[in-house]
Amino acid sequence: MSFGRILTAMVTPMNAALEVDYEEAKRLAQYLTVHGSDGVVVCGTTGESPTVTDEEKVELFRVVKQTLGKRTVIAGIGSYSTAATIALARKAATTGVDGLLVVVPYYNKPSQEGMFQHFKAIAEATSLPLMLYNVPGRTSSNLLPETVKRLSEIPNIVALKEAAGSLDQVSELKRMLPAEFDVYSGDDSMTLPMLALGCSGVVSVAAHVVGDAMKKMADAWFDGDTAQATKWHLELFPIFKGIFVTSNPVPIKAMMNMIGIKVGGVRLPLVKATPVEMKFLKDLMDQFNKVHVSSNSGTKVTTELKVASEKESDIIV
Repeated sequence: MSFGRILTAMVTPMNAALEVDYEEAKRLAQYLTVHGSDGVVVCGTTGESPTVTDEEKVELFRVVKQTLGKRTVIAGIGSYSTAATIALARKAATTGVDGLLVVVPYYNKPSQEGMFQHFKAIAEATSLPLMLYNVPGRTSSNLLPETVKRLSEIPNIVALKEAAGSLDQVSELKRMLPAEFDVYSGDDSMTLPMLALGCSGVVSVAAHVVGDAMKKMADAWFDGDTAQATKWHLELFPIFKGIFVTSNPVPIKAMMNMIGIKVGGVRLPLVKATPVEMKFLKDLMDQFNKVHVSSNSGTKVTTELKVASEKESDIIV
């Protein structure tokens, strides 16, 4: 099966009291799928999974899936506890979601065998397809290709979001895994290089604001126009890197608020972007627009980041 090429790791919209805004979540999910995304991941790291309660997560899974219908919705359920992850997987399964994103256990640093047994137990507890998520920079543990190969033999473990930052590791994964097992980039800037190694797509943060352009990049690659895909990658690269000027999802939420999409603030221990970071993000958008409009002169520009007025955006960052 395939979840699609571009999946956005959706932020969790909050109101002024930092309560989950479910109505805005519906609107955001629709916006993303209109602007380049084949589907969304709900309550991943970008969705502030550590500080969103299980009850809030389940309701988000439900309302987003109802809103998107046949579009892909993957529920982020992973934690450092196998039992807690299984319990949330079972609740998520009642909401109609299409799959589960399960991160490598963080903080307790399990061995490769511990990771294998963790994912195996979760897969056996649900019939939903699982996407593994390897992000050593956050978990302090690296899910190695040999372990992924063992896990790929479990029927409903079908994909991997890979964010170790190593193309050598990606090469090993693609060399060892069956062709039907999907590997997704977990880093926007690694998307095109990983497509070149035979990967399937990206679970993206940047697609919140440049989803149309990312879709064009991926489409160009799969259509065989590698030069155009490279051109898109280079135009997008400053965005890919700049949106991590501080802890994710602080910058991407700030940018969404800037362009008039009211996703609100972040829960502690995250804090709002500083004035210096806000200026950097605005300048980043302005620079992207200059390069993008210049390089696409004479064509219809569908991706332009327009900063709303403070009144229009009701900025909460």
